[in-house]
Amino acid sequence: MSRDIVQEKVIDALQDALQQAKRRGQLKIEALPSVTLDQPKRPEWGDFANTVAMTLASSEQRAPHDVAQIILENMAQREAIFDRVEIARPGFLNMTVKRDLWLQVLSEIEAQGEAYGRADLGKGRRVLIEYVSANPTGPLHVGHGRGAAVGQAMARLLAAVGFDVVQEYYVNDAGRQMKLLGTSVYARYLEQNGRAATFPEEGYHGAYIAAVAAHVQERVGTTLLDAPPEQAEQRCRDLAQEELLGLIRKDLQAFGIEFDAWFSEASLMSSGAVRQVLDDLTQRGLLFEQDGALWFRSSSFGDEKDRVVRKQEGDYTYLASDIAYHRDKLMRGYDLLIDVWGADHHGYIPRMEAVVQAFGYPKDRLRVVLVQMVSLMRAGQKVEMSKRAGEFITLREVVDEVGADAAKFFFLMRRSDTHLDFDLDLAKQRSADNPVYYVQYAHARIASLYRVAEARGIRVPKPSEADLSLLTDADEFGLIRKLAAYPSVVRASAEALEPHRLTFYLQELAGLLHTFYYKHRIMPPAVEAEAPDGQGFVTDAAALSVRQREEMTPGLTAARLALMREVQQVLRNGLALLGLSAPDRM
Repeated sequence: MSRDIVQEKVIDALQDALQQAKRRGQLKIEALPSVTLDQPKRPEWGDFANTVAMTLASSEQRAPHDVAQIILENMAQREAIFDRVEIARPGFLNMTVKRDLWLQVLSEIEAQGEAYGRADLGKGRRVLIEYVSANPTGPLHVGHGRGAAVGQAMARLLAAVGFDVVQEYYVNDAGRQMKLLGTSVYARYLEQNGRAATFPEEGYHGAYIAAVAAHVQERVGTTLLDAPPEQAEQRCRDLAQEELLGLIRKDLQAFGIEFDAWFSEASLMSSGAVRQVLDDLTQRGLLFEQDGALWFRSSSFGDEKDRVVRKQEGDYTYLASDIAYHRDKLMRGYDLLIDVWGADHHGYIPRMEAVVQAFGYPKDRLRVVLVQMVSLMRAGQKVEMSKRAGEFITLREVVDEVGADAAKFFFLMRRSDTHLDFDLDLAKQRSADNPVYYVQYAHARIASLYRVAEARGIRVPKPSEADLSLLTDADEFGLIRKLAAYPSVVRASAEALEPHRLTFYLQELAGLLHTFYYKHRIMPPAVEAEAPDGQGFVTDAAALSVRQREEMTPGLTAARLALMREVQQVLRNGLALLGLSAPDRM
């Protein structure tokens, strides 16, 4: 598994120094403090900064500068790892790493390839991540799309750091919303056959309901016209659910989302699982009757109040089936349950944490990731959406318009619990202003370099085949430092369940690549070279500065092409974790 070899060696050097100072009696620390590294605000201050001296100053009863001096004096690996270590007041340790150590990063990426960035943090622990889980009452909208992108990216990140991940869709095919679907479709079915119909006040009004009703008629003809209304509504509900769930599956597939399992809420009812789990909780004194309803003692586990699981009329609440569902998840032996919910479900978290604790598990066995609303923008104006009224843009429409890659990247550009403005016009632009185009174009630009090299008979070497010591420019090392940080970004993104950190990283890496491409020559000048967009050729020799002409040698060309190879590898790895493609041409 890959690792951030530079940070690892720097941290080891600091920890060794602390241990040595303790052995010598220079520091009286009992347990070694956690050592973390920061990036200095100015490049001239070094590659890393550390504040452990300031952390220890109080307990050591010394000035931070004095503690830093002791650490520095005990740093046995100082000459092997660092070009320079300086103390900056009040007690920062600013460290500049030797160039040779940075260059080892390229060899590490070469050796790891697609595995670069992966780790064994999870050690095979089992994780069930449930996301989207939309009622099969209509097409998926863009809010569902954001949840899908976030859920898939989290699953891929967790798998990349060593967890055994299963992705599940919970089909909400029971309850009041499904009844409304049946009555809505039945009403449209009656209208299409010239019969009077009373449309449910809270029913589904979208044009798709009329289309579903038409499809019902294609399958059953007029046989439901004289059937008992309750029976006819149930038949309409079943056929509508079948069609709409099939549509959801197709839309997710077009979006590049595949689930390992689909779990039916109705199966919990038909199997008796809901009744059984409530009986179990009753026997354990965790349910009680009051005012004709059955209540769960969720307040005993930190919820603000107790919750109803069966109404006075005898109907189960959503909580009842959710209790049974999460009990089923826990019984399947997962070490961690992750639920991805819309932000409007924030108040539901304490009661589900109470459910987990009621079954004897710590509440952190469940982690809930909230996904905020998405506002679609077109020509600077907000596109209004209302699912019930049928005035909404579906996920499939957005994917068809901007592409699955652009949609996913835009959904992942911000923290999932913050509001997102999705600019449809921007998502379609082929320019540096479009973030996903900017990142994917970095990958394609390097592929274009390879094609030019091949056309000119220039071999693209691996780092092990090039003289990397010829890489001396600050911009080259800026790229290498960013490549070195990739494993840490992947790990932090997975631990925090925050895929947006990886989108930020990829934009920064792409920015460094594009800047380097415009500022430096990667290959010697030729009469013609492939145009940046991969379409045709342009003359480039006359555009070179004197410095650019002078800096190019065969050895430097090989070293820079080797560097580009590993930049492309990391871009490809990162895009894959987000569920995006890495095109060679754009």
